[in-house]
Amino acid sequence: MPAAIPPFQVARLPAIEFGRGTLSALPRHIAAYGREALLVTGRRSFPASPHWPALTAALAALEVNWRRIEVSGEPAPETVDEAVRRHHQQGIAVVVGIGGGSVLDAAKAIAGLLPSGNSVMDHLEGVGRGIPYRGPATPFIAVPTTAGTGSEATKNAVLSRRGAHGFKKSFRHEALVARLALVDPDLLATCPAPLLAADGMDAFTQLLESWVSLGASPFTDALARSGLEAFREGFWPAWERGDPSGRERLAYASLCSGITLAQAGLGSVHGLASPLGAFFPIPHGVVCGTLVAEATAVNIRALEARAPDAPALGKYAAVGRLLSGRAGADDRAARRALVDLLRQWVERLALPRLSAFGVAESDLPRIVAHSRGGSMRSNPLELSDAELAEVLRARL
Repeated sequence: MPAAIPPFQVARLPAIEFGRGTLSALPRHIAAYGREALLVTGRRSFPASPHWPALTAALAALEVNWRRIEVSGEPAPETVDEAVRRHHQQGIAVVVGIGGGSVLDAAKAIAGLLPSGNSVMDHLEGVGRGIPYRGPATPFIAVPTTAGTGSEATKNAVLSRRGAHGFKKSFRHEALVARLALVDPDLLATCPAPLLAADGMDAFTQLLESWVSLGASPFTDALARSGLEAFREGFWPAWERGDPSGRERLAYASLCSGITLAQAGLGSVHGLASPLGAFFPIPHGVVCGTLVAEATAVNIRALEARAPDAPALGKYAAVGRLLSGRAGADDRAARRALVDLLRQWVERLALPRLSAFGVAESDLPRIVAHSRGGSMRSNPLELSDAELAEVLRARL
């Protein structure tokens, strides 16, 4: 008799439009909300592309007035608060984020606070004033131009303050979920290879961590496996030669990763990424890419020693067979193949070591001490401080 399907829940998701050329529908979607739009973009990539004049001309034809905010780098609470202060009473009907994960996170937070005019520090997890956020949010449309964070499908906006006393925390609520995620793989065409590599490895890490997460379900497993298959087929063609079909598969993998992380949670790589991104100028995708092989190796070794019956062990083996092509490998050999392959990827992509951003051996205890947030709690087992330090030390 087949095993019973365990109970699970699916949190709110955006409406999703995926496919090459779907950007052309954006003006119509914006106009459906009203005549005043706030566009949040990066400084260069999208505004310098042919898509920008086409978008603004279409909005003018639809008699939509628009204002624009530029976001550079990972957004700080001050970035969000200043945007809210400037636009709170301007009758904004819809906020549109067009850019990478940082742009989408900033736009998401701004949309959440425009109706009230409150500071994001009222609600930011762990470092804010602890005031519950209840909404409402201004309608938000997410248009990713990179393939990595999956922010278009999540309810959290990640904000950072860098430095010795820095933080990287989430403003999180279901009211912040985009009304529409419009995913056009053609927007990846302008993504430089180093960014494509880092963001692609972020998407892969999110798929792998949500696949083995303690919060995984049959629903997230199906999406994670589909995303991993798409990543396998698309990432290298997209990175090496800008193949349009590869970009399509990579964009799909990233979208799947956003859905699965939002529903299942993540793991040790993202747990460590939070303090690393707060204390040092390390792009999030680089953290994920440079740590995922060693974190996977430590997780597997700890599971084999302390939880040999954990479902995650079989799942790691399944991914090892999927990615390595060794369909007949036994579980232990498949797990070794996975770790070996991930280490090869790190070298092939020339992902920098942590020391390139100023991380030293003396910093490891502080990083580990600040790593046990929500992502770490869904890791397939609890890792010791020494094991987490081992992950970091391997990539110093």
